[in-house]
Amino acid sequence: MIQTPYLLFLGDAPDQLAAKVAQGIKDWRPENALGQYRMPGCGADLGIADLTLEEAKAAGVKTLVIGVANRGGYISKAWKEVLVTALKMGFDIASGLHNLLRDEDELVAAARVNGRSLFDVRIPSVAYPIANGKKRTGKRCLAVGTDCSVGKMYTGLAMDAEMQKRGMKSTFRPTGQTGILITGGGVPLDAVIADFMAGAVEYLTPDNDPDHWDHIEGQGSLFHVSYSGVTMALIHGGQPDAMILAHEPTRKHMRGLPDYALPSLEALRDTALPLARIANPACQIVGVSVNTQHLAEDAALAYMAEVEARMGLPTVDTFRQGAARLVDALEGL
Repeated sequence: MIQTPYLLFLGDAPDQLAAKVAQGIKDWRPENALGQYRMPGCGADLGIADLTLEEAKAAGVKTLVIGVANRGGYISKAWKEVLVTALKMGFDIASGLHNLLRDEDELVAAARVNGRSLFDVRIPSVAYPIANGKKRTGKRCLAVGTDCSVGKMYTGLAMDAEMQKRGMKSTFRPTGQTGILITGGGVPLDAVIADFMAGAVEYLTPDNDPDHWDHIEGQGSLFHVSYSGVTMALIHGGQPDAMILAHEPTRKHMRGLPDYALPSLEALRDTALPLARIANPACQIVGVSVNTQHLAEDAALAYMAEVEARMGLPTVDTFRQGAARLVDALEGL
C-alpha cells in the first residue's frame, strides 16, 4: 500500500494542465496532499504549501508522488537528482508515468540501500482477458471528451459522489494513474496491451445489481490521433448505458497537436453514439460536462446556457456546480 500523506512533485511542469495528476489528488483527496515540490521554471501551482524535502519530512510526509503527466511520461535527469535525494531521506516514491521507476537503475539502487519502496501504478497487475462483448448486469456511465484532459475523470468522480450522497448504489472505476492514486485501485488502461484493453474494461466493470451504476473514468478522445485507441476500448469494453460529453471551451487546438482543431460537441455526439451502440444498442447521451476553469463566472454560465439550449441536454460544470443534474438524467434509465 502507498503510504500517506503525500508531497506532490510538480518538477518543471510547463503549465497547470501538465500537473493534472497532482491537481486531481489535491482536489479529491486534499487530506493526503500536505504540500507541493516545484523546481525552477515550473509553470504549475496547486495553491498549497511549497515544501522542501526537509520540510516535508518534518511535516510527516511518507510518499513523494510524481504529479506530472508529461508527453511521453519520462523521468528527466533533473528530476532524477531530486528523486534519489528523496529516497535517501526516507521517502517512498509513487509514479504513474510510462517511464517506470523500476527501470531506473539509480532509483532502484537508492531505494534498496535506503529500505524504501517504489510504486509504479501504471503496471497492469492482472492478466486481463480479451473482450467477449457479453452484456453485464448493472448500469454504466462513461464520459467522452472533445479532447484529452477536459474533465472526464472529474465528471465521473463528481457523479459518483452525488450518488453516494443520495444513498444510491455507485462506484467510480479508475482507468488512469490519477484515479488509481485517488482511490487506491483500478486499471492503468493505456499500459494494457492493445488486444486486451476492452477486456480490461469488462473486468473492471463486472456484473452488478440492476440499480448499481459504475462511473468509468474516461481517457483520451476519439478525435485525438495520439490517444483515440484507449477511448474506443472504453466505449466497447464499458458498454455504457449512458454517456456524458466533456468539453473545455477555451482550447485553441487538440492537446499537444497544434495542427488539429477541436471538434464540436455535435461532432462528438454524432461520432461517439453510433460507436457505443455497437456494443450497447440502448446507449444514450444524457448530458454535457463543461470545464469552465478558464472562464469567469458570468461567461461560464452564459456559455453553459448556450450549450444546453443548442444540444438539448443538461449542461453543467461538475466541479463548480456539482453533478446533481447529470445524476437526475440517469435516474430515468
